[in-house]
Amino acid sequence: MKTLASLATLMALLSLGLSAGPLAAPAPVKACAAKPVVVLVHGAWAGTSSWTGVLERLQQQGYVVRAYANPLRGLTGDAADLAAFLKTLDGPIVLVGHSYGGSVITNAAANDPDVKQLVYVDAAAPAVGENTGQLSGRTSALGADPATLYDQVPNGVDPELYLKKAVFLKSFGPDLPGPVAGGLWAGQRPAAKSAFTTPSKAAAWRTIPSWYVIGTADRIITPESQRAMASRAHAKVLDVPGGSHLTLISQPQPVADQILAAAEATCPPS
Repeated sequence: MKTLASLATLMALLSLGLSAGPLAAPAPVKACAAKPVVVLVHGAWAGTSSWTGVLERLQQQGYVVRAYANPLRGLTGDAADLAAFLKTLDGPIVLVGHSYGGSVITNAAANDPDVKQLVYVDAAAPAVGENTGQLSGRTSALGADPATLYDQVPNGVDPELYLKKAVFLKSFGPDLPGPVAGGLWAGQRPAAKSAFTTPSKAAAWRTIPSWYVIGTADRIITPESQRAMASRAHAKVLDVPGGSHLTLISQPQPVADQILAAAEATCPPS
């Protein structure tokens, strides 16, 4: 059923032109002898298809792109799984994380010399000892009573969390058309509670150049919280006016542009 929901979601996005949208004419890209592989890591309540519009734009510029299926089982294990996947790739890597995926890349990239740039898209970028949940921001919609936010599926001591429909439509993707947001809600992948409560063991942004895309209307990880994380990481920031927590779907072009800028920065000076 999840597969059917995901396919239905993707078809709905494609039919409305939101997953890819009208592709702009390719912008000039600096020649690079060894282009990096771009790895896209989704966050909670999302999936690899949420990157479709961004992925297509990066491929149009000649990049090899991998949309990684984040397990969403807990930060330590998710980061270890991603780190193992990165070892299967050849050459330099630009590692991109959305939402909780930002915490995952922050840990997975530690001590990996092939990861040359980190890009955070409406994402958490924790320091050592911080967990994803505490980085949502003081006014985040996720600060409400958990009973009003999640449908919980018992799974031992680590329940799986689904966003309730009203929260998804009003706070997660409010800049998407109702039918599209509704399809994404129906096909969402649950996240284990420990994904948000496990302290980060690394802070790769301290040693790897970082970039940020901030949707200025994000209600899940507030722009204020993201700016604070971007500032301490000395990240190059791109604001997306009116962008929600799903800017990567609603406005894929600026997201792709920031990733392309990061990718070009891996090229040696000519």
